[in-house]
Amino acid sequence: MTVAAHDYPQDAFHSMSERPLSPHLQIYRLPLTAILSITHRVTGVLLSIGLVFLAVGLMAVAEGEEQFAWLQAAAGSTPGKIVLWAWLLSLFFHFSHGVRHLIWDTGHSFDRDSLDRNAWLELAAAFLLTLGLFLLT
Repeated sequence: MTVAAHDYPQDAFHSMSERPLSPHLQIYRLPLTAILSITHRVTGVLLSIGLVFLAVGLMAVAEGEEQFAWLQAAAGSTPGKIVLWAWLLSLFFHFSHGVRHLIWDTGHSFDRDSLDRNAWLELAAAFLLTLGLFLLT
């Protein structure tokens, strides 16, 4: 049996339409660990895409000097450098998050304070590793 809106008294229909939707993304704030979990998945996809570009680059090197010159020009341009450093940041973030998961696999660091502290340490490690590599090159 289907019940239409006109079968309800006006007050009942009005109260049903005014109920809040909870939890909703407009009022619910994801914890940092959830955001990092989503980011870990995204960086995994970006790393996979980057490996395709790496394979194309290796094929360009194998094809000869002309293709290698094109590869050097593309990688040496400002957009090429930005993409490379973003890929490296993704690599270091993915690595740091993987280390965090290894710690979790031992059964440690599941209390709220450790989760938040390690999340910030994970982010700091990713940025510091990227910065360290940048300063070394």
